Amino acid sequence: MAKFLVEANYTASGAKGLLKEGGTGRQAVVQDVCAQLGGKVEALYFAFGDHDLYSILEFPDNVSMAAVELAVKASGAVDTRTVVLLTPEELDDATRKPVEFRAPGS
Repeated sequence: MAKFLVEANYTASGAKGLLKEGGTGRQAVVQDVCAQLGGKVEALYFAFGDHDLYSILEFPDNVSMAAVELAVKASGAVDTRTVVLLTPEELDDATRKPVEFRAPGS
């Protein structure tokens, strides 16, 4: 299964909803949304600083994550940035794939 780091920021309307539902209420929603597409929440944390929420989500494929991200962004309540995460073994696999590349100016 593919893993993703999602960094999220609530808009004003999203923050109002968070005040109404609380952190555990929103966590339950995220868990439900992930389960709809065969995914799960590995970790979910609210934070101070650059982002309001960090989560690590697991989905069967990139398309499932994209579907969730589109639905979330379309709500207008949350702005997200998603990073695809690779395991050390996946990186090992990547190092074994031959790639020919010429650096600019060389």
